[in-house]
Amino acid sequence: MSVQRSRSPFERLRQKFDDGDRRCRECGYVDADGGWRVTAAGSEVRYQRMCPTCDAVEVREMRL
Repeated sequence: MSVQRSRSPFERLRQKFDDGDRRCRECGYVDADGGWRVTAAGSEVRYQRMCPTCDAVEVREMRL
């Protein structure tokens, strides 16, 4: 019998972002190893990803 770990909706959304397009909108670099960093404060959840080539930051915010 296997036990599956329950993931929060925020973890599932981060995984969806990680599995999506990895191309930088500024320079076009495709970051195969990059991922989204998640921070939360109060009623806001922020997902950020930084391009290792041009240091552009992509941000997606959710307000609860």
